[in-house]
Amino acid sequence: MKLEHFALNVEDPLGMTDWYTQHLGMRVIRQMKEAPYTTFIADDSGRIMVEIYLNPVAEVPPYRTMNPLLVHLAFVSENPAQDKERLCAAGATLESDQHLEDGSHLVMLRDPWGLALQLCKRGTPMLARVEW
Repeated sequence: MKLEHFALNVEDPLGMTDWYTQHLGMRVIRQMKEAPYTTFIADDSGRIMVEIYLNPVAEVPPYRTMNPLLVHLAFVSENPAQDKERLCAAGATLESDQHLEDGSHLVMLRDPWGLALQLCKRGTPMLARVEW
């Protein structure tokens, strides 16, 4: 099996969609223009999607106060320091910036809605570049 998507109930799915497409290179695959504004966005490989929506049936988790280790979206970054500065200028906030012994550079941010985002440059890449 392959992972299709990870779903998040968020306070502003339309605003998040705009921010993620503009600043993280995501692209809209499918979007409802009416509540609950269910939107599927994919990374630049087109292989990994995140579904975001505002569904009143369930509460929106308190992303701003949650420890980022509970839930975060991790992105491969060739230059975490540069991406950190660019994203912070666009409204993200810095949580941590770590250089690990294995040569990895991990930056934890929060998007403008408080959801944790991690920028990963691994000392040894973990994702294979395989055509599916």
